[in-house]
Parts: sequence; structure tokens; C-alpha cells
Amino acid sequence: MLYLWLKALHIVSMVCWFAGLFYLPRLFVYHAQSEDSISKERFSVMERKLYRGIMGPAMIATLVFGIWLLSLNASAYFTQGGWMHAKLTLVVLLIGYHHMCGAQLKRFARGENTRSHVFYRWFNEVPVLVLLAIVILVVVRPF
Repeated sequence: MLYLWLKALHIVSMVCWFAGLFYLPRLFVYHAQSEDSISKERFSVMERKLYRGIMGPAMIATLVFGIWLLSLNASAYFTQGGWMHAKLTLVVLLIGYHHMCGAQLKRFARGENTRSHVFYRWFNEVPVLVLLAIVILVVVRPF
């Protein structure tokens, strides 16, 4: 029963984390398009609250519950094929993306953004592709 509770909590925290990963770059799009100081300040506050208040805690919870799940049955996960290795590699890349978002948030807050809204529209697609790959790896287990 513990395993199922951990799995449920892992999925819920992952959904919260991805909600932030989808929304923060969208805020960057709007922030890059804004021209007045009131809008820029508003977006900086929204970005900071999303990153620190939702995304950070959700990422930590996702990792804690995921590691806990792994610890309960690590040998089975790593001997059934390479899908878990691939998933964990994508999770590491996603953590890097998360921190790239944090660095960009700081650039916006300092008024040092040099990228256009078009860049952020493409940047916003990265977590979609990673989520698609992770779900396929976990459900289909292709290798």
C-alpha cells in the first residue's frame, strides 16, 4: 500500500512541477513583449512566486517521492531494461531546464533580458517534449 501512495504523490507532485514548467516560459513570452515598467514588474513578481512557491517545492517533492519509489524496488527497475535509465536521464535534463528558467527569471528581474518573445515560444516547447518522452518510457517501456 505504501508503494501506491508514494506513486500517487509522485504523480501529483510531477503534475504540479510540469504546470510550472509550462507556465513560466509562457510568462517569459509576455514579459519579453512588455514595454512599460508596471507590466515588467508585475511579470517579475508572478515569475518569482511561481518559481519559488510552486515549481521549487513541486520539483523537490517529485524527486523525493521518485527516489523513495526507486529505493523500494531498485533492482527490478534497473534489470527490466533501459527505460528507467532513459527516464532518469530525462529527469536530470529537466532539472537543468528548471534551473535555466531560474537563471532567466533573475535576468528579467535585473532588466538584463536579451532574448525575444520568439525564443521563449520555442523554449516553452522543451518540457512538452520531455513529458511526452517520459510518459512513453514509463507506460510503454519500449526497451
